[in-house]
Amino acid sequence: MIKKLILTRNHWQAMRRHVARRAPLEACGLLGGKNDQVEITLGVRNADRSPLRFRMEARAQWRAFRQIEDRGLELVGIYHSHPNGPAYPSPTDVAEAMYPVVQVVWWLEEGAKHSLSKWQARGFWIEGGRVSEVALQVINPE
Repeated sequence: MIKKLILTRNHWQAMRRHVARRAPLEACGLLGGKNDQVEITLGVRNADRSPLRFRMEARAQWRAFRQIEDRGLELVGIYHSHPNGPAYPSPTDVAEAMYPVVQVVWWLEEGAKHSLSKWQARGFWIEGGRVSEVALQVINPE
């Protein structure tokens, strides 16, 4: 289990812009990197087009996996949004977690309009039906 996931402010903002653009629907994507360091963020189309759940469109997901592999990276995280909360994985998220990677959940602050700055995120590790919080460390790019 990873204790923290390190990402640059650019990665953070790319995810934030993606989830804000897709609201009020859930958005989703993949994070490629090495060990606990994110090196690429890839938005993937939500085939369900739902405000309550996500399912990555198969071909778009495959293309994202290929981009990660072609750069010599590994899947280190999956992100998705909860436009109407909660700020943690839903029972469906827990039941459907298939990859041993950090799950980044984005949510909109309660009562906030769909403003970019109001989107927040937390990281989680989901394994065997158990959920543990993972620190998200945002650093400035070098």
